Amino acid sequence: MTWLTLEQLLVEAHPQRPITPTMDQPTLRRHALQLAACLQQRGIRNVALYLDDAGELAIALLAAWRAGVSVVLPADAQAQTRQRLAQHCDLWLDNLDSLLSADGPALPAAALELPHCQLTLSTSGSTGEAKLIQKNLRQLSNEVEALEQLWGAQLQGATLFGSVATQHIYGLLFRVLWPLCAGRMLWPRALPFPEDLQRESLAHSRTLNADGSPARFAWVTSPALLKRMGDNLDWPALRQVAQVFSSGGALPADTASTLHQLLGQWPSEIYGSSETGGIAWRQGGEQWTPFAGVALGQDEHGALNLTSPYLPEGQREQTADAVSIGADGRFVLRGRLDRIIKLEEKRISLPMLEQALSSHEWLSDARLGVIQEGRAYLGALVSLSPAGVHALRNQGRRAVTEALRSHLAHHCEAIALPRRWRLLAQLPYNSQGKLPQSLVEQLLNAPRPTQVEPSAVQEQDGEWQLQLEIPLDLAHFSGHFPQTPVLPGVVQVDWAQQLARQLMPELPPRFVGMEVLKFQQLVRPGDRVQLSLRFDSERGKLYFALRNGEAPCSSGRILLGGARA
Repeated sequence: MTWLTLEQLLVEAHPQRPITPTMDQPTLRRHALQLAACLQQRGIRNVALYLDDAGELAIALLAAWRAGVSVVLPADAQAQTRQRLAQHCDLWLDNLDSLLSADGPALPAAALELPHCQLTLSTSGSTGEAKLIQKNLRQLSNEVEALEQLWGAQLQGATLFGSVATQHIYGLLFRVLWPLCAGRMLWPRALPFPEDLQRESLAHSRTLNADGSPARFAWVTSPALLKRMGDNLDWPALRQVAQVFSSGGALPADTASTLHQLLGQWPSEIYGSSETGGIAWRQGGEQWTPFAGVALGQDEHGALNLTSPYLPEGQREQTADAVSIGADGRFVLRGRLDRIIKLEEKRISLPMLEQALSSHEWLSDARLGVIQEGRAYLGALVSLSPAGVHALRNQGRRAVTEALRSHLAHHCEAIALPRRWRLLAQLPYNSQGKLPQSLVEQLLNAPRPTQVEPSAVQEQDGEWQLQLEIPLDLAHFSGHFPQTPVLPGVVQVDWAQQLARQLMPELPPRFVGMEVLKFQQLVRPGDRVQLSLRFDSERGKLYFALRNGEAPCSSGRILLGGARA
């Protein structure tokens, strides 16, 4: 497919050029020019775009730039975000339905003026504080052309499926702007779960090209998703993937190695930020290779700085990432310098401790934060590996945390040892692979969980089926029992009643008693169990049954009655 530069996307119609499965380039062009006329007619000068459909986002972006309207891409659609951006925007668009019509007026086709097409990105960074970053279309054009030069040959004819949102620069470039210029089909919706990515990828590969070959696909993902891709996927079929891109953080070496074994290729990792654009890439190993035209340097603390075609001309961008730069220009990341704290006048590098902690076989990931309770101390938010879950289930929480403290004691002074621990199956990275420090410390300050949230809920003929994953760090496990944590029976009954009340608001309000209560198998940390609920309104009885696969765990009837007179 012929390459079209960003400024030429609206100049001519190209009937054989796909955009999405349901939209071609002439349709994109027509809608964009119509929307451009609408924005001009309304006198809009700044528009905020929050569109889940990547095809609609492409229309809106090109329309705004053709109309001379500056674009803001909010990181989310929360009320606080809308309020904060109100002073920067005349219009907030989250759908195009009311603005497009078959016979609406349109602006004439014309080339976009790259330096004058403005984009503002909104990012939370590492602290959670919102930050607005200005870009122009020339910088974005330089970047998509560099991506095509590097990987275009491997992606011929491939549709790009992505797990990441297009509101951020990585998703915007890889899922929207790059495929628009290259003539590759972009997928309208983000696919945030491994099963979604597999379903659409394999369905697409079953369609045939004109020459009879299977349709090709590639992935635009984050470490957060790639770390969740488990054994339940059809890996032999997924080896058809043309390329796997990952950005938002460094991919753990063991995850990259596993994907290499399963897919026959190393993921292509992208290192960069909203401020800098892409800085470098790698495929396996520790060393990063800078993109063409990116010139690297370091400040007096060893932190990376750079000039780049993706920055304003002459601007040198300073980062807080410590690096070691080799003679060949490649470099290794050494952690964030802005996450060095002081405890009782001792300087402590949180990234260094996190790396040391994560090297324990019981952990797959770790983040540290400061807890202020009179005297400041560290807390640890950790993701247990399968070996760590096994240790928790068979040795108890105290044995696990003491072993981790003992391991970390070889790498730091006693004052830096975490005094509070939160044990998770996965750290809560967002779709961009980010975990703001503010969220880490919020979770460390929160009490251990006492409830469970269903991961799936279905109802058929009045019977509800819920999928539950038992939290690893459930408060109820403490003391029941210290070395072999078991979910108390009273908690199982309480959960059944509470979850039933959420799903069936018609339940009588008063607990009256229990019938035929049975406990047959232990429920342990990390178990994935199924809870069935059914209410017999004539008898006032709530039937519940908890199963772990085919094995029954508990069951019974909860008697419910009306409010007392």
